[in-house]
Amino acid sequence: MTASFKERYRNVGVVAGASEGLGAAFARGLAARGLDLVLVARRADVLEALAAELVAAHGVKVRAVVADLADASFTDSLTRATGDLEVGVAVYNAALSFTGPLLDLPLEDALRLVAVNIQGPLRFVHALAPPMLARKRGALLFMSSLAGFQGSPRLSAYASSKAFITVLGESLWSELKPRGVDVLVSAAGAIRTPGYLRSAKKDAPGTLDPSEVAELSLTHLGKGPIVVPGAVNKLARFFLGRLLSRRAAVGVMASNTADLE
Repeated sequence: MTASFKERYRNVGVVAGASEGLGAAFARGLAARGLDLVLVARRADVLEALAAELVAAHGVKVRAVVADLADASFTDSLTRATGDLEVGVAVYNAALSFTGPLLDLPLEDALRLVAVNIQGPLRFVHALAPPMLARKRGALLFMSSLAGFQGSPRLSAYASSKAFITVLGESLWSELKPRGVDVLVSAAGAIRTPGYLRSAKKDAPGTLDPSEVAELSLTHLGKGPIVVPGAVNKLARFFLGRLLSRRAAVGVMASNTADLE
């Protein structure tokens, strides 16, 4: 599997939002498949520690790009870091979230979320996809969420941004697949990331470890536009999207997000 993955996508993986949790799990999964890495996040010390771990464990080369993904200029840093590399897999994992009624929180919080969760993926694609298209080889992987399939009270800005990501990824899958570039949206449920553990009082049904989500997502590359990691989460998507009315689905989400802090 490792050899075929590297043969298909070649030399380098990029992970945006790579400092901890799911982003670090994606970095470990790509390194285990033999890809060198470019890791993008805000915290230099955490990136450097992860880079050292991956070099020691897998013998890969790692470049750390310290950048704020809410800042439009992050693509300049990314382009400089990847200009001499053949990027085969690009993962946009970065995301901001906050909980609570939208109008109880500052508008600036929502606008920063839009910058990272919506504008960021667009900039990321424009920076990294053109060379893939020129080579007729590569893959883009976007992290979305089950929260984006219907209204999700107390997560309204986050859920809306994930709906955008899902539709963007599915659209790019159709546009780019004939040109040799695979696109995948991974729509996850709850993940035991540091952020989730800080906000949730207990595991939601179907909660997965970051390593499980990353592995299932990377394994699914090239097999379709969307994957929902975990059997419980697949059932939840079917139940909310096919069996319930939109009104009822929003009600279920409201009860699920009521305890988030």
